[in-house]
Amino acid sequence: MTTAARPGQFTGATDNSANGGLFGDTKIDGIPDLVGADVLAAQVAAAAAKVSETNAATSETNADADATATAADRVATGADRVATAADVVSTNADVVTTNANVASISGSVTAAANSATAAANSESAAAGSATSASTSASTATTQANNATTNASLATTAKNAAVVAQTAAETAETNAETAETNAETAETNAATSASNASTSASNSATAASNASTSETNASNSATASANSATASANSATASASSATTATTEATKSQNYAIKVDGAITGSEYSSKAWATGGTGIDNASGGGSAKDWATDTTNTVDNTEYSAKEYAIGIQSGQSNGSAKQWALGGGNFVMSTAVSGGEYSAKYWADQAASSVANFDEKYYGNYASDAAAENAHEAAGKTVAVGDLYYSTSVNAVRYCQVAPSGTGAPVGTWQSIAQQDLSSYATNGFAIAMSIAL
Repeated sequence: MTTAARPGQFTGATDNSANGGLFGDTKIDGIPDLVGADVLAAQVAAAAAKVSETNAATSETNADADATATAADRVATGADRVATAADVVSTNADVVTTNANVASISGSVTAAANSATAAANSESAAAGSATSASTSASTATTQANNATTNASLATTAKNAAVVAQTAAETAETNAETAETNAETAETNAATSASNASTSASNSATAASNASTSETNASNSATASANSATASANSATASASSATTATTEATKSQNYAIKVDGAITGSEYSSKAWATGGTGIDNASGGGSAKDWATDTTNTVDNTEYSAKEYAIGIQSGQSNGSAKQWALGGGNFVMSTAVSGGEYSAKYWADQAASSVANFDEKYYGNYASDAAAENAHEAAGKTVAVGDLYYSTSVNAVRYCQVAPSGTGAPVGTWQSIAQQDLSSYATNGFAIAMSIAL
């Protein structure tokens, strides 16, 4: 069996009770040595059990029955002590295994140290038993009759010692498991330390991020404040713009439809200028487009009349007359009534022209071949032949005029004379006349 290491000088452990016991420091680094000491104690106890077994066998061979019985009793007692020590070791090893975490492992190691001490005591007791067995050899003869019986008891003790050995080996296994658990705990502790370091780093990073976030939040707050100020300014500007817009909208509406007076000064709405309104109707320099187009009752601007009045009106004050009056007649379009300044309408003069044509027709008959033909046609039209009447004779190619009107009954013919061309043959020519005029 491998000999476990003895407790040495390491952090957190000491073999000097005056310096604080076997486990005065809570650090984990010394746990493997302590567990090794515990295992060593268990091995020593097992070795002591084997020695006791050997001594018991020797006593059985060389001693008498009484000495053998006495030795066997003592061996049994030693074996019991070994078994008890092994049980303690096993129990404490279980405690070590169960309490592997750092907080409770100190107590388990202390129990293991106590077990080692108990095992050492068992070893001493076993050695004492061996010595007693040797001493009792001298009296073995007198006790030989009882040796067989005691041998059976020794065999039982041997079996108990084997059980104790098995328990010790189990304790060793449990101690090794405890060591493994301790190492695992150490590893976990290192991992926890690393995690703690990582957490610390993360915390530092988080703190930095928090600081950055705080700065960003501060900047955002400043920006928000600036935005709020800008929004307030915009709201004020919007309110002002809204007020201006409302004012301008009202002004625009007034310029569009207000008809109960001026908008400002002498400015009026489009509707007032179009259809009329206060300050526009019959006002000097005013008048709506509607009045300028259609008013036939009054002047539009206290001076002039509307286009309709000049076209078809009959207002008495409109002394120049309307187009209709100039076409048909003055007043209420009476042809014989002068329109203005003694002048008459176109209709009047047309009538006069027609009368003149009729008068001319009375005087000029047209083209005829003879005086009789001309008179007959004129009379057939219900007219009377009078001195001065004219017709053109197609026979003599000259205009003839009546010198004496026909008279009497029947078909008398008047006297007609051709209008002869003046004979200018004896007159001086134009050039001669001019020359003579110059000469004279």
